[in-house]
Formats: sequence, C-alpha cells, structure tokens
Amino acid sequence: MRQKYQMIRDDAENILKIREYAVIDKNLKNVATSNLREIDFFLLYEEIYDSSIIESAIAGAGNLIQALRTVNFFPVGSYAAELAQAVMGLYESEDGSQAELFFDDATPTV
Repeated sequence: MRQKYQMIRDDAENILKIREYAVIDKNLKNVATSNLREIDFFLLYEEIYDSSIIESAIAGAGNLIQALRTVNFFPVGSYAAELAQAVMGLYESEDGSQAELFFDDATPTV
C-alpha cells in the first residue's frame, strides 16, 4: 500500500495535525509513485494533538511515538519512528509548519 502522512503544525491554534492518506484506486496499482497526483491519495484519517503534549514528549518528558499513537491512529513501528523524526523537525524549525512522508510497502520484484 502506498501511503502519505502530512504533518501540520498550527501555532495559531497550538495544535499538530497528522493526516493519513492512501492510494486506494486499483487502477493506479501499476502507476509509479513519482507519477501519482494529489488527487490520487484518499484521506483515511486525521488526528489532532495539543502542541504542549507534543513539545513535552520531544523534550524528554515522554515518548514521542507513544504520544503520537492513539486508539484510532496507530502506525507501524518503522512508520511511527519516521513520523516522530518529522514531527521533531517541525518543532525544531522556526519556519517549518508542514512536512510530508511517503511510504510504499510493496514487495520489490526481482
């Protein structure tokens, strides 16, 4: 499955949004990931976090991966680790307000 995660830091609202998208159209199965368009990704879920909780987890008061995972949003370990790194980058950057990650778990062909 090809997935995209969009992380949006909104300082005005003091929140972090993580949106999970996936390519679900079977007709796009053989289309190269680099050729996919924004409209090819379907929004699966959006989770909203209070920035103070995320900042505390980043500062060491908690585990960021654990803070990002919820009952409804539970990415696999490798994805969660990369999401956590991207979120830390957003909060470490003064001008960073958005980041995206792409994942393709298709089995490589030989």
